[in-house]
Amino acid sequence: MFEIVVMLCLASMPANGPSAPAKAEEPVCRQVLLPGHEALDLKACETAARALELPSIWPEGIFAEGRQEVRGEPVCAPLGKALDVTEISPGVFVHEGAIAEPGPGNAGDVSNSGFVIGKSSVAVIDSGGSRQAGEQLYRALRQHTDLPVSHLILTHMHPDHVLGASVFREAGARVVGHPGLARAFEDRAGSYLASFGRLTGDPAFIGTRVILPDEAALDSLPDIDLGGMKLQLKAWPLAHSPTDLTVLESASGTLFTGDLLFDRHAPALDGSLKGWLQALDELAGEPVSVLVPGHGGPVLRSPGGIEPLHRYLDVLASDTRKAIAAGEPLSTAAQHIGGSEAPNWALFDLYNPRNATAAYSELEWE
Repeated sequence: MFEIVVMLCLASMPANGPSAPAKAEEPVCRQVLLPGHEALDLKACETAARALELPSIWPEGIFAEGRQEVRGEPVCAPLGKALDVTEISPGVFVHEGAIAEPGPGNAGDVSNSGFVIGKSSVAVIDSGGSRQAGEQLYRALRQHTDLPVSHLILTHMHPDHVLGASVFREAGARVVGHPGLARAFEDRAGSYLASFGRLTGDPAFIGTRVILPDEAALDSLPDIDLGGMKLQLKAWPLAHSPTDLTVLESASGTLFTGDLLFDRHAPALDGSLKGWLQALDELAGEPVSVLVPGHGGPVLRSPGGIEPLHRYLDVLASDTRKAIAAGEPLSTAAQHIGGSEAPNWALFDLYNPRNATAAYSELEWE
């Protein structure tokens, strides 16, 4: 199998500004996959590459600051690296992202993602934290099917789950999400690209951009029929974030929870503590057998897989209320709220202080 790639480079600028004499430095570049043009043999691939029009390759999206430019023509290459995926039930595949902060060593692949293969098309759930991660997920999908990718479903707004979306948009997918997702992207895209780009670094982050969801798909969140496989979407009130969405594959009873559910990776509170606890109580009552969390797992049983996160949030709420009742200021309370949970979570020292601050700010007005 062969795929079409093109060299995409960061536009260089002299160190002393645009008017200074240019230095002869090697540009930072990466071969970027152009999805949807895979071919069994080199000749067919080269024929498709000659027919591509470069100006139409990246027609939309919100880009990071700094110009990127194509160097040379599209060329054919053997299939590149694919993400590891596991088939957890017939046609349902899951990839477990690293339990780590995004960095050059993981290309932003720090969250779980997956895809569901029906008889007529494929739906992808979350796309990773960079275009490179999205390309690798796309290659993993193509190892199992050549059916069209009809949908990309984004479980919420956070960059580690959405920054690979452009790959699937270019492959023809409709991008679907919570009704508030488009506004959330418009408000935060610049900061997401800047922060994740800084952590991930180049060349891995080259080509990454934010893709807004299709508004028509946002209006009613209808079930998605892939041909013999149906996905039920549910938009949640404010919980982990303002834009949480779950995806149920009804035949196997598999629920992709996004970051409504964490396992081993320290939770991140970017919404409402009380709302999140209510959402977990509701999740525990859902008639599902398998849970795919946003981090960790990648497969948990319901409802037992919900209990560790529920316990952590209960401790966070209890410790916060005790600190508020004692008149303790946020600056000192945040140093110990939730501390008893430290042994149970990776990256605890990075995320728990933020969670304690968010919890205190919410609960002090009860």
